[in-house]
Amino acid sequence: MKVSKRTMSVFAGLLVLSVASAGVYWRISGNKAAAAESEQTGDEADADLPENSAGKAFNTDDAVAVEGAEVIQDTLVMSVSATGEAASRQQTVVKAQVGGQVRAVRALENQALGGGRVVIELDPTEYQLALEDALANQRNAQARYREATLTDDQITDARVRAQRDSLSRVKSGLEGAQIAVKRAEINLLRTRVVTPFAGRVANLMVVPGQQVSAGTDLFTVQAMDPIRLEVKVLEGEISFIAAGRTANVTFSAFPGEVFQGRIESINPIVEKDTRTARVRVTIPNGNGRILPGMYATAQLAARRFPDRLLIPRDAILERDIDRRKVIFVVEDGRAKWRYVTVGLENDKYVEIIEGDNTQMVKPGEIVLVKGHYTVQHDTPVRLVENVDKAEGARALR
Repeated sequence: MKVSKRTMSVFAGLLVLSVASAGVYWRISGNKAAAAESEQTGDEADADLPENSAGKAFNTDDAVAVEGAEVIQDTLVMSVSATGEAASRQQTVVKAQVGGQVRAVRALENQALGGGRVVIELDPTEYQLALEDALANQRNAQARYREATLTDDQITDARVRAQRDSLSRVKSGLEGAQIAVKRAEINLLRTRVVTPFAGRVANLMVVPGQQVSAGTDLFTVQAMDPIRLEVKVLEGEISFIAAGRTANVTFSAFPGEVFQGRIESINPIVEKDTRTARVRVTIPNGNGRILPGMYATAQLAARRFPDRLLIPRDAILERDIDRRKVIFVVEDGRAKWRYVTVGLENDKYVEIIEGDNTQMVKPGEIVLVKGHYTVQHDTPVRLVENVDKAEGARALR
């Protein structure tokens, strides 16, 4: 039986098509099996992750930006709070000592001047003439004196010579003339009114051209550095403070800024009406920012408790209905919840002490102090210098 070439070509084509179809089938079957195996492997891996990981491995990009501080072991300083007003350490009203017309005012209010600087000049003409007149009288008296004692050098008795000299000075009017010259010189100097000490000029009361008399108020000088703060402390707290201890002072004019001062003195008298004693605090004020009359609150260093475990007040949170205290400690990049018992505290630090069903902290551990209000136990965190600028902040650890 003879097979044509055309038939053989058709048969060969069908054979090739069958082989290709089989290859496609096996490839599709293999891919499905691999996908099923991969899906099963993925399910098994998810089953091994912690519940709170939401099926994803830890990703540092998802960590919450927070601020932290170290636990320290140090002295806890308890303070006494008191309020008061700033005042000049030294203040005086400068008055005119001679009368006259104001020729010039050489300073402005709030201008800082050294001691002995001219602030006001009075017309000196009258006083210059008075000095010249006194000098002329003095020269006349000196001539009369020399005439009266012309031959006294021939007297050998020293006692007699001294008596004649004294008598001649009185008779000639020399002593009175010399006194008049000194008085005229002083009055002339008083036409230039100067600062009695270094300070700032305040309350300028005169202008050029104004006529003043002796005793007229001209201006005030206030020593501004250091500034003095006078506060009232309750009699029950006086025994806790002492001169020389530190004071942290805040002014209403400078919100959030703390000035460092020192207790200068404690008045030993308790006022009957208020049952308080006056305490003076000195504060450096080289730039003159603090002005007399500014209202302030002072935290005066009082009792000291050494060797205490301390954390910042901002680290303490209350999460439960029973208001138990809780903090977050950073461990391996995660926030760990700890119940704590607090002891003494001041305006900045809280003491951590042993307690029932609570944990302690150790010096050097990092507790969260900002950005932790919504953090949960085991939340990934990253410590930054400033939470508000966390995007570009430099990591601390």
